[in-house]
Amino acid sequence: MAKTVVDLSGLPAIENPGRIAILQSKWYPEIVGSMSRTCERVLREHGYRDLEVHTLPGSLELPLAAADLLANDADGEIDGLICFGVIVKGETLHFEMITNECMRGLSDAMLRYRRPVIVEVLPVFAIEDAEARAADDEFNKGYEAAAAAIEMIAWRRSVGA
Repeated sequence: MAKTVVDLSGLPAIENPGRIAILQSKWYPEIVGSMSRTCERVLREHGYRDLEVHTLPGSLELPLAAADLLANDADGEIDGLICFGVIVKGETLHFEMITNECMRGLSDAMLRYRRPVIVEVLPVFAIEDAEARAADDEFNKGYEAAAAAIEMIAWRRSVGA
């Protein structure tokens, strides 16, 4: 598996950072928690202080939580959402159904409410694949999620969105 290290040194500065909500599934808490904590650390290092973490029953519930948070954000305080979860392929179609609906729902929320929704919900065939993406090293997907959020927030502000 080819791994890419995310370069955080060139991330844009965010003036007047707003709020970022991190949504995470309660399944596989060691993996999800590692990605979430890494993401939080990077966001704080880049000026974000108003971070809130919501733990939900599973990945299928992430889209509703995202839509609810954004729908109730009339003042536009939320700069973006970051979602973490792990979905492991089993012997039924549950994997496909949950993965597809989670991704569709998060995409719908992003487009409807016009705010970045960064998705690091890992659909994997073996739990070891998720563990590798949440390890305590420079390949942790929390880095990628934080960088993507900061880059999208800066870009949107640069085009007046």
